[in-house]
Amino acid sequence: MSKAEQSVQEEAVISIHPVAGRIGAEIRGVRLGGDLTQETLATLREALLKYKVIFVRDQQHLDDAGQEAFAHRLGSPVAHPTVPIKQGTDYVLELNSAHGGRADSWHTDVSFVDAYPQASVLRAIVIPEAGGDTVWANTAAAYEQLPDDLKQLVNGLWAVHSNDYDYAAQRNQVSEEAQRYHREVFRSTVYETEHPVVRVHPETGERTLLLGHFVKHFIGLSKTDSAQLFNLLQNHVTKLENTVRWRWAAGDVVIWDNRATQHYAVNDYGDQHRVVRRVTIDGDVPVSIDGRRSVARYNSSDSQSSEAESA
Repeated sequence: MSKAEQSVQEEAVISIHPVAGRIGAEIRGVRLGGDLTQETLATLREALLKYKVIFVRDQQHLDDAGQEAFAHRLGSPVAHPTVPIKQGTDYVLELNSAHGGRADSWHTDVSFVDAYPQASVLRAIVIPEAGGDTVWANTAAAYEQLPDDLKQLVNGLWAVHSNDYDYAAQRNQVSEEAQRYHREVFRSTVYETEHPVVRVHPETGERTLLLGHFVKHFIGLSKTDSAQLFNLLQNHVTKLENTVRWRWAAGDVVIWDNRATQHYAVNDYGDQHRVVRRVTIDGDVPVSIDGRRSVARYNSSDSQSSEAESA
């Protein structure tokens, strides 16, 4: 079959089915991999920008290499800055519930660095019989729905994001192993970055709220005022109307626009096993409404290097 014939066949069977009113669509009739045609990739990217998160069922043919090959077609994959990649891969991050891999707090992936990922590709390996869903929120819709006076307040607001935060404070039940993993692995290098609370999406031009649990405080506000304002804004992001919830099955692949979403892995499955594998796509430095770019202001590995050189 020629590429042209393959393209026609692929475009003929791909269909898009919205899952929730403001976010999320299921894509049917596509077999993900590194050999997709440009036409199919364009269809997927258009859907991703419109729906913010897209779901693809029954991708059991994908292995780690296939997931990475597909990610390469979307952009430039990038490894997590602190958590080691899965052995035998270049970019795959495994989130394993048996080893503290429970991302049960609202966040945008790796927003503690300046050019945080533009997108994530998550593949389900082992899924609990019940529980373990993931929820995404549309941060563009959240901004759009803010009252005008609140928009005026946040339009010029900036926040410090860091991976050095109180992990246990945001969760009701935290195992000792999970706390140790967060302390020794996730925070092995500490980052701090100043981001605009409202960033302009580089492809759609939409204004999105950049918040989530990596926010340490708002610049110019006290910790008390920052916490109260954060809760107010974060509650707008996670209103049920702005969210979509996905019930996983092994072989599912979910792709989300990390510049326009937050997500939360529901930790309701107890001792059942859950394993998912993620590849992230390198992003760009956010730009505020007035054209200013985010600034990386601290990296503990740089400090350690400087101290070693001066010793």
